[in-house]
Amino acid sequence: MKFQDFHPDQIIEAGPYVLTEAELLSFAQAWDPQWFHTDAAAAAQGPHGGLIASGWQTCGIAMRLAVQTALHDSESFASPGLAYVKWTNPVRAGDALRLKATVLDTRRSASKPDLGILRWRWQLFNQHDAQVLDLEATSLFKLPV
Repeated sequence: MKFQDFHPDQIIEAGPYVLTEAELLSFAQAWDPQWFHTDAAAAAQGPHGGLIASGWQTCGIAMRLAVQTALHDSESFASPGLAYVKWTNPVRAGDALRLKATVLDTRRSASKPDLGILRWRWQLFNQHDAQVLDLEATSLFKLPV
């Protein structure tokens, strides 16, 4: 999608993406090696009753879905950050995750007319329609003057 294609209240949906146990373990061992992500036996006795994905992996899945659906071949070039990120329910191996992205606002920068600013909310849901991720992102777009 191009920057001009985004508009307030627009909803963009993507997915599902099914997370495998091998992916969950591989990511956790490399980037978030906490026991509840990497040790199935210990995790089974823990508060979640089994292995759960890292929240950072969940964000990565949301990013992949956003790129595949909306940002691929766009003028998007960076993000200055997130207003918030919440992991509202655990993600498990076998979960089928889908993205719901809601455009909050779009505008051209007043000081840099070649800069488009998109503010949007990303929500990730599992196959039971339980929300597992909620965040607000800002994306920057390089625009013609």
